[in-house]
Amino acid sequence: MSDGLNYREIITKAVCGKGRKFSQASHKISPSEKPSSILGCWIINHKYSADKKGENVEVQGSYDINVWFSYKNNTKTDVATQTVSYTDIIPLTMRDENVLSKEMDVVARPIQQPNTLEATIAESGVHVDVQVEREFVVECIGETKVAVAVNPDGIIEEIPESTEELELTEDEFEDLDPNFLQGELEE
Repeated sequence: MSDGLNYREIITKAVCGKGRKFSQASHKISPSEKPSSILGCWIINHKYSADKKGENVEVQGSYDINVWFSYKNNTKTDVATQTVSYTDIIPLTMRDENVLSKEMDVVARPIQQPNTLEATIAESGVHVDVQVEREFVVECIGETKVAVAVNPDGIIEEIPESTEELELTEDEFEDLDPNFLQGELEE
């Protein structure tokens, strides 16, 4: 760093780890009556928490599966409800090795809330097999150190007051990359 600039080190909180995981699960729901047909299946009351465990994040959660079904040769209906629990281990694919402390805040966000892919009556005819999918993104936020260049003159270039100075020339406009923000939109 001997290019004439001074640098300062700043300690700040930043995202120091990221991970993402898609999961599918199969659950057996046992209705009170032998089902004739499945009329609907939905998932409600999704709750979860996340903790960092080594180089992974462990997401523990639960949700209620509701199966609306008919029975007695499609003459009556009922709803079977069952609470199921899950644990997802999400590897951190991006990790900052320069974290200053072991203490980190973990943020977990479901990209895909648990939802039913399929609900079918099992071959035995006694229970309902429910296929569920879910997807999480996790971030670990910790203290890290960043270096910033300090202008020795303390002068900041003035921002133009007129928008005329901010307009693009035709050559500058043609040089713009239309995919510039695409990577950020895909996340």
